[in-house]
Amino acid sequence: MAASSYPVLPDERLAAGVARLAVRHRGRFSPETVQRLIADSYQRLAANAHVRTHLVVLAERFAAERLDALTHVENPTAGDGRPRVLFVCSHNAGRSQMAAALLAHRAGDGVIASSAGTHPAGAVEPHVVQALTEAGVALDEVYPKPLTDEVVQAADIVITMGCGDACPVFPGHRYLDWPVPDPDGAPITVVREIRDALDARITDLLDTLPSGS
Repeated sequence: MAASSYPVLPDERLAAGVARLAVRHRGRFSPETVQRLIADSYQRLAANAHVRTHLVVLAERFAAERLDALTHVENPTAGDGRPRVLFVCSHNAGRSQMAAALLAHRAGDGVIASSAGTHPAGAVEPHVVQALTEAGVALDEVYPKPLTDEVVQAADIVITMGCGDACPVFPGHRYLDWPVPDPDGAPITVVREIRDALDARITDLLDTLPSGS
């Protein structure tokens, strides 16, 4: 295919990530598709980012998550059977980040937990990071991500928190709504209460999830 079919990368440093992801998905997605997705991921993150220092790294990570979701959507039976749970809130800076981190912490490798926002903020709330760290939840450079269709389609369960009707609905998926307060701007004592309320809901959710193979 002609070189002109490749989309222009907004940052030349993304080329290394394109190469890595193209190798990982060889036989499933063309290099052009990978480059298009990583360029789109970078632009989506850059639209709201307060700090752009790590955008190249985050764009590759975001694109990797989207490619994994696309792989699952195109061939659901090819996975390892682990349930996929997506948490969605408006800004992906508080509730959905805490819920995904808590579920990953509690379930370990038994569940694929992710989060996204319908209108992502520029950064995760500092008190959210503090409350999770206090609870011993490991954080791997969490960052707000925009909601994309393929990630919703790949999820077995979509849990919304305060984003109204902005989350797309696809047939055959399980949707839940958790009416949890927004920690945006709240003091750390309130954020801890929200964390604990989410953790209680995570306990109930785990009782309903099938075990992965």
